[in-house]
Amino acid sequence: MTDSVELDKQHDIVFAAEPSGQTKRAHLLLSGMPGCKVEYGDAPNILRVSYNLRQYTLEGLENGLMKEGFFLDHSPLHNIGRKVIYYCEDTICHNLDIPAHPTKMSEREVFVKAYSRELHGDHDDIPPELRDYK
Repeated sequence: MTDSVELDKQHDIVFAAEPSGQTKRAHLLLSGMPGCKVEYGDAPNILRVSYNLRQYTLEGLENGLMKEGFFLDHSPLHNIGRKVIYYCEDTICHNLDIPAHPTKMSEREVFVKAYSRELHGDHDDIPPELRDYK
């Protein structure tokens, strides 16, 4: 089961230097979306977005921005980081769709049954009356 903390994400969206003013326009656009918190980042061309993976992904947000005419920073470092985040979020979202179904009632049962079939120190072939010297 995926932890709810693992579903809450916060990432930076880095815009290209030109055209100017796109960070402010993107802030207005993204802040109007329900469940998406947007704040200005450390640099003038960065927005920090917070969202839940049940509603949004970074790839979806950035693709939506690009369709609206925004230009993202495509430097190699940002491209690699972006692709890693896309992959991780896609994997988490995919795993949310998989139902959790245990194969046995509990893990303990599985190991108890497997252990009882093995020969180990708890199995003694000597009859109980011959085990004790009196």
